[in-house]
Amino acid sequence: MCLLAIGWLHHPHWRLVMAGNRDEFHARPTAALAPWQDETSVIGGRDLRSGGGWAGVGAGGRMAVVTNVRDPQASQTGPSRGALVADYLRGRDPAGTHIERLARISAAYAPFNLLLADGHSLEYLGNHPAERQTLGPGVHGMSNGAIDAPWPKTRRLMDALSSWLAADADALDPLWQALADEHRPADSDLPDTGIGLERERWLSPAFIRGDDYGTRASTVVLIDADGHGEIHERRFGPQGVATGQSLVAF
Repeated sequence: MCLLAIGWLHHPHWRLVMAGNRDEFHARPTAALAPWQDETSVIGGRDLRSGGGWAGVGAGGRMAVVTNVRDPQASQTGPSRGALVADYLRGRDPAGTHIERLARISAAYAPFNLLLADGHSLEYLGNHPAERQTLGPGVHGMSNGAIDAPWPKTRRLMDALSSWLAADADALDPLWQALADEHRPADSDLPDTGIGLERERWLSPAFIRGDDYGTRASTVVLIDADGHGEIHERRFGPQGVATGQSLVAF
């Protein structure tokens, strides 16, 4: 993922609601949302180059989502960040236990933000800089900076999710509209991540269009108190052309 908002213990029915976009090179081979063939308890899209994932759910209503941290000066070597999602969803350890173990080896990975949830807690781990938090009830947001960093597109998605949660609505249309948002903020509101103003502008909307790189998938996850729920995915090709959609109930 490159942008997400997550509502935790903040809705009368859904324990967790996550809405996010995955931005990636269009040439990178990817499998659509489905149960994984080698571990059918894991449901999500899949990166066919590394075998990992960017967002998904597992047994008992577990959820994992990862974003990269944007820093052109940082090393991009190390194990696949997609494995951070896959390893948790395949396992059975509580989110807090898993995060504790990962924190000891997180420096080996390229910069990342990781959110893990189970039936009891929502845990955050970042390695650039090193930070760990147990997140409280409410709405949280994350892009390619720190957790809850006030980037304009993160704030807009968090606001949209907060409104949807407060409305206690069934239709997901407001979340899809927020994920498709192409609003570009004023230059003065943009973060400075070291990539130059033109690229900051291009990457500033929630939904990014491009020939080689852009938003590849929008995902919405809904999990109730019993660990049941739904995961939805809408997929896109170059220049944001829709290529398909999927829904898996669990």
